[in-house]
Order: sequence, then C-alpha cells, then structure tokens
Amino acid sequence: MESEFIGKYFDTDIVLRDASVDPHNRPTRRMIANAAIGVEVDDAYYSLRELREAVAWVHEGDPRGKPKLKRMLANECDDYQRCLYYALAGRGIVQMLDDLEWLEEILEARARIVGVVRRTTGRSMPLVAPYVSAEPDGILPAPEGDFRQGPSWYLDPSLTH
Repeated sequence: MESEFIGKYFDTDIVLRDASVDPHNRPTRRMIANAAIGVEVDDAYYSLRELREAVAWVHEGDPRGKPKLKRMLANECDDYQRCLYYALAGRGIVQMLDDLEWLEEILEARARIVGVVRRTTGRSMPLVAPYVSAEPDGILPAPEGDFRQGPSWYLDPSLTH
C-alpha cells in the first residue's frame, strides 16, 4: 500500500531530501535543506525570503535591517526562521547570504512545481509538519534595543574591502 501511495503522489520534499544528503553541498546547505523539509510550501519560501532580505539589509547597512531581523528572531511563532538563521550564524555573512539564496531558489521552484501539481492532478504527498507546536521552543532574543554585529558580519574573509 505504501509503494502504491508513493507512486501516485508527487513528493514535495524530494529535492530538499536530495540536497540534504548531497556530499557536494557544504554542511550548512545540507542543514538548511533539512530544516525546510516538511515546512508548508508557501511558508517555507516566504519565511526564507523574508529572512534573507533582513540579513541582506543588515549587511548593506539598511536601517530597516536590524529591526526586521530582531522582530523575526523574537517572534512568537514556530522556530523555522530561527533554525535557518542560527544554522548559518557565525559562518560569515557572504556564506550566509549565499546559502540563503541557494535555498531560496530551491524553495521557489518547489512552490511553483507544487502549484502546478495541485492544479493538474491534485496529488502531492502530504507534508509531515516538522514542528510539534506553532509556538517557539526555548528562549527568544529581546526584540527591543540594538544588537551587536559580531565579526562574521565584517571580518568574513570572503568580503572584498
């Protein structure tokens, strides 16, 4: 019965599963691909895009960046964005943005394909929610005040000065 189910339904997470075990992907990419498995298609994409935008704004010195990033990391929702951010934190801003953009491309394609599949056949495998609660699990950063940007934001060896 299970093989019959798998044969008739599109596996929404197949590309993420492949990316999460591909030895040619750096470990951070494998981690964030794993973090996106099971996350609802639109939520995965738009949450990642919002995070990538906030990180880019902080990096570029845009005054909207820090407040937006703080709000996201202190948000009372599930831990998906925090998981992505902290999986990449401290690795260097260039790699962080590169990895976020890499995953964004995958998640955008995933959302487009799932949209086509749902419109044409209506048969995509149900996602198994990776979070047991829509609330955060653990200590949240304070949303008010400033935050110090550590060396990975400005001493990244990939940055050209």
